[in-house]
Amino acid sequence: MVREEIVPSDSRPARSRGGRAPRGRAAVWLRRLAIAAVVVAALPFALTLLYAVPGVRPVSVPMAVDLVTLQGYDRRWTPLGEISPNVTRAVTMSEDGQFCFHSGIDWGEMSGVIDDALSGVSPRGASTITMQTVKNLYLWLGRSYIRKALELPLAVYFDLVLSKRRIMEIYLNIAEWGPGIYGIEAAARHYFGRRARDLTPRQAALLAVTLPDPTGRNPARPSPGLSRLAVTVQARAEKAGGYVDCLE
Repeated sequence: MVREEIVPSDSRPARSRGGRAPRGRAAVWLRRLAIAAVVVAALPFALTLLYAVPGVRPVSVPMAVDLVTLQGYDRRWTPLGEISPNVTRAVTMSEDGQFCFHSGIDWGEMSGVIDDALSGVSPRGASTITMQTVKNLYLWLGRSYIRKALELPLAVYFDLVLSKRRIMEIYLNIAEWGPGIYGIEAAARHYFGRRARDLTPRQAALLAVTLPDPTGRNPARPSPGLSRLAVTVQARAEKAGGYVDCLE
């Protein structure tokens, strides 16, 4: 004989006024958050495919912040072919001499940074031009190991999808050269009153050495130290040779 036991109504899980158990509602929100996290994580990879298309003009996180805070900015997108080779050579030799040879990350430099961190030495910079590009495009400002960890896979993917020329084109058009001044064209006009295609080797070197500290350095009125650094970068740029073959 089969017996069925009826569970008393007062022993069932409590439900909210809306008819859904609190635990079930929490699970729904967790699923929604998980889906949102996946979408946010996938967005940079999807945008990278878009940025691989010639003519698309990406907007960086700092530029977006300036827009949201109603500060505005000056950026005049310029194709790489209309930018003086003096600029690409100086920026490459100042920021990332191995740009044409690595796959988004300079593992030799990165290994040195890791060794320094493990030994307690103050970390030195090891960001490639590709890493700086994805940082400005997709990530937040400031320094942290979390952000650096996110940069690595994005940089590898960016280098895989985009050509070196396209990466350099985007970088030179989103790099910050002062408050509200983005891109080499706006910088050339602001500091030297000329087009990016007309920059001299000296001017290009001064702009290149300004990049690490665009709010504290002025390429039009360089300090003695900045001027000496520009001389060194200019000399390297003039002998760049095969280091910039991927860009010329």
